[in-house]
Amino acid sequence: MEKTLSIIKPDGVQKGVIGEVIKRFENAGIKIVAMKMIHLTKEKAKNFYAVHKDKPFFDSLTTFMSSGPVVAMVLAGENVIEKNRELMGATNPADAAPGTIRKDFASDVEKNIVHGSDSPQTAATEIAFFFNELEICE
Repeated sequence: MEKTLSIIKPDGVQKGVIGEVIKRFENAGIKIVAMKMIHLTKEKAKNFYAVHKDKPFFDSLTTFMSSGPVVAMVLAGENVIEKNRELMGATNPADAAPGTIRKDFASDVEKNIVHGSDSPQTAATEIAFFFNELEICE
């Protein structure tokens, strides 16, 4: 069974769409095998998004991701990475397909409600950033 990391970003928590996002995962047959709400420090956000450290949006992104609580989840299922990315929609909500999380709830490319791992390797690293083995219930 494949696993991926999903994060409901501070804008999603603030807008009160945690339940709606979870409902969409469950309706798509995706299992949530770990979940926690945390407030990232700026340093933790920088560590998580280190892959983007040389990009112009890095400071803005890490400031945003440390601006309020997030909900981190481990999702599991067959082809869960691809399914999650389809449910999320394009990074830019203006380009996202109708009915996707980002099209329905996001306000812009940075405040786009959710994060999802883009590959099995990234998923393993990102899951380990937020969860230890005892916190994942399969």
